[in-house]
Amino acid sequence: MEHQHRLPVRKLVAASIGNAIEWYDWSIYATFSIYFATQVFPEENARLALINTLAAYAIAFFFRPLGGYLPGRFADLHGRRMAMLLTIVLMAGGSVAIGLLPTYAQVGWLAPVLLLLARIAQGLSLGGEVSNASAYLAEIAPPERRGRYSAFFYISTGTAVLVASVLGFVLARTLTAGQLSSWGWRVPFLVGGVLGLVGLWMRRSLEETEQFEQNKAKARQLRRPLVVTLREHPAAVGRLVGFSMLSTLCYYTFFSALTPFAVTQRGAAAGDVFLALSIATGLFVALQYPMGALADRLGRRPQLLVWSTATALLVLPLSTLIGPGVGRLLVVFCVGLGLYTAMTSIAPAVMSELFPTELRALGIGSWYNLTVALFGGTAPLVIRWIGDAFFRYVAVAAALAFPVVLTLPETRGVELR
Repeated sequence: MEHQHRLPVRKLVAASIGNAIEWYDWSIYATFSIYFATQVFPEENARLALINTLAAYAIAFFFRPLGGYLPGRFADLHGRRMAMLLTIVLMAGGSVAIGLLPTYAQVGWLAPVLLLLARIAQGLSLGGEVSNASAYLAEIAPPERRGRYSAFFYISTGTAVLVASVLGFVLARTLTAGQLSSWGWRVPFLVGGVLGLVGLWMRRSLEETEQFEQNKAKARQLRRPLVVTLREHPAAVGRLVGFSMLSTLCYYTFFSALTPFAVTQRGAAAGDVFLALSIATGLFVALQYPMGALADRLGRRPQLLVWSTATALLVLPLSTLIGPGVGRLLVVFCVGLGLYTAMTSIAPAVMSELFPTELRALGIGSWYNLTVALFGGTAPLVIRWIGDAFFRYVAVAAALAFPVVLTLPETRGVELR
């Protein structure tokens, strides 16, 4: 009789909770930026204050490649577990710092400087967290179940964003705009600090992966490992950049950029946007595991081809529905995020299957985060500046991702190198 596999749920949750906290913190920054912008920057020009706040959001993204490189190399040399403990401490500390930030009226230009420093810490942290958690999940998974294990990565992400969205909905409904701007925006950042302590406690008991233990000597022998990724694995780097470009645009379009865009440029009520996003995020979380299991059965490439094709065809029609009314917003968020699960459910598996173990965390961390910095960090600013043309930008990225996905070798059930 065949032994029935049991998921190590506690281990998967512990590995994923740091990622959840990371994305919770990044989501609330983008979501609540419209409320705290004039607290941190001069309030005389609200539009300029928001642009400066979003610029701080974007600048932090450009520290993600450094975060991907340094904690990524640390993880390849000293283990995934220690690297994941480091990243969660950095992220939670940055969140608490923002929650306690003095205002511009109190300390002048020191306020935006402190904001930027906190964001840099979070940028470094998230750069390392994505690659290290992805590598950990992929390395503890049986080859035939790597998609299922990988699904927990974005189950955690979606749950975190759902918490952020629900919190935004509750605060938007219970507090006035003045209260949100004066003190209400601090609440979710301080909650993030508390969640960080919970995540640190859960991760303390994680075991190191066998894959790392077997290959750590190879990692220590490498010199100039980033150059090695380009010299010995150029196709892997190109593929990672190609599909990550679309993935990061999808993420920041639906989870971050659309919230201020719908409210400030399309006249949607903030409460309606938070409600629609909350419901769609629940759908996003619910689809992760089934889509991961489907990829284990049918393969990675067919699923990614459907995602890139459908995104290219549907993102422009969906953009016309953004505006007042919960029903229209529900269609936008549910269709967009539902399609996106074809990618997110297997992202850690697909990325981890591109690189050998001794280069895995650094390879993913450096090149994935560089792509995210270029296309994700700028998304809220770009949509603010070019408006409706932003959705053509996403459609073009989807069209470019399609041929990249076609070149991916099918890795369903393959042993990691």
